[in-house]
Amino acid sequence: MFDINRIKEGPGPGLHFLPELDPQKIADTLVAFANTDGGVLVVGITPDGTILGQAYNDDVETALHKAEELCNPPVVVGSWEQFDLDDWYIVAIRVPRSIELHATTDGRVLVRSGQDNRPLGGQEIRRLATDKATGDFEIETVPGASLDDFDPDVVEEFIRKRNARTRQPWAGSTEDLLVEVGACSEKREPTVAGILLFAKYPQHWLPQAGVIFVKFIGTEPRGEDGLAGYARREEMTGPLARIVENMWNLTWSEMAVSAVVKGLERTEIFEYPQFAVREALVNAVAHRDYRLKGRRIEVRMYSDRLEVISPGGLPGFITVDNIVHEHFSRNPRIVAGLFQWGYIEELGLGIDKMIEAMQSAGHQPPAFDAKPYSFAVKLSNARSRESFAGLDLPPNVNIRQARAITYVRERGSITNREFRQLCSDVSPETLRLDLADLVDKNILLKIGSKKGTYYIIK
Repeated sequence: MFDINRIKEGPGPGLHFLPELDPQKIADTLVAFANTDGGVLVVGITPDGTILGQAYNDDVETALHKAEELCNPPVVVGSWEQFDLDDWYIVAIRVPRSIELHATTDGRVLVRSGQDNRPLGGQEIRRLATDKATGDFEIETVPGASLDDFDPDVVEEFIRKRNARTRQPWAGSTEDLLVEVGACSEKREPTVAGILLFAKYPQHWLPQAGVIFVKFIGTEPRGEDGLAGYARREEMTGPLARIVENMWNLTWSEMAVSAVVKGLERTEIFEYPQFAVREALVNAVAHRDYRLKGRRIEVRMYSDRLEVISPGGLPGFITVDNIVHEHFSRNPRIVAGLFQWGYIEELGLGIDKMIEAMQSAGHQPPAFDAKPYSFAVKLSNARSRESFAGLDLPPNVNIRQARAITYVRERGSITNREFRQLCSDVSPETLRLDLADLVDKNILLKIGSKKGTYYIIK
């Protein structure tokens, strides 16, 4: 059932407004929604939200029949409803995502791009066709699994949070809801999406559906003294909601936090913006290719960056160049489930906000690395010189020295070795001179000699 309150949101990736029953425009939108993540077409309302109310039942049937003839192959409409708004009639047409590649009869392959239906070019069409040919892995049923393998507490939590988010309490049975969200088939057989979202231990069937967290001391994947190893390694399993929570809590606990005191107020400065980190983690869980066996999501924390590596290349027609503006989900039911759960704040806008959060905090924008079988997001913790302005630093220090001072304030002292780990791309001699200059400026105090030397705030 369509929530009529959604029209207040305005058009977007999953919602399109048409003022009248134009078969060609309806066909364009059916194709775009079916090729992307599905959506709802509302007829009888203008793009700016003005209700015209000229959509009547008989006319809808006729227009939809004509629109289907303009789609190749025909797009199957999920359902449609008529709403009477003070004698103004509008119609909401629900279009599900399709595993087929659809085009209009004049040859255009359209996808949903923001508020618009965008035609794809040749290479984009080939990539989308390849992705479609694999089918929807997340709705395949899982042999040997039953609804008894679902965790009732996790299902109850999902329903409670879904009701709060959609503002439409589910009136049917729990099993009917599980069918509705794609967690099980009409025959009540658990799907891959259902197992990942609700099973007590999804890794029994999908061992690749876990996460490895590794923290390294420096900027390279090795332990202390350059030897193989790491400072911390954890593995996370369980349903996706629990994995997201555990990933976040672990990453959060390992992030450096500094404090700035202005007057009587204390402000904490985090190593990375919270939103950017959470978005990178959730995106990895939501969009990874769960067909790929033998590799799990990896979260790698270095002294200068955080890397989140997700198995599977970019889906469909998405590329690094258009990732900010376009949206296509490999796992739309998992994405919808995490959205209704509250782990995804706003569908289709996460990358934009991640970039904004990093830049607002004085960091470089996120770096994206797309390979055929993996996609990585890299967040750098290096801040611009201006971002240190709120730390009450002396005006005559460079960015390397600012990082050293911040490090000392956080941890009490710094050694030459620790400074080299903070600024691995700078020569040891330059860093030695930086520390000596801070001593000359009476900012730091040198303690000890030779290998036992360290520096504290003077």
